[in-house]
Amino acid sequence: MPKVTVQGKTINCDYGANLRRVLLKHKIELHNGKSRIINCRGIGSCGTCAVEIIGAVSAPNWRDRARRALPPHSIQQNRRLACQTKVLGDIKVIKYDGFWGQGESVISNQ
Repeated sequence: MPKVTVQGKTINCDYGANLRRVLLKHKIELHNGKSRIINCRGIGSCGTCAVEIIGAVSAPNWRDRARRALPPHSIQQNRRLACQTKVLGDIKVIKYDGFWGQGESVISNQ
């Protein structure tokens, strides 16, 4: 059973679980500011659930790659869309500031 470490918490989840669903189920705030209200609810079109992930996850799908190729995101940033990512092993999730999670400052707790 993979472990997800985020904002000082460790969560167990099923292999292949959707990262967005895992975080929201465990009350980890995934969106910044008003993106809590204005987001695509997991279809991969808005980019507000962008996080840095260290560890084993699924390869980026076309929705993830396409959205992160558009500003304010950049493919060069080491970010992924949580809604399009499956957990395949133990991971560490890092959330950044900015409406789309595109900022440079780490959010340690919300």
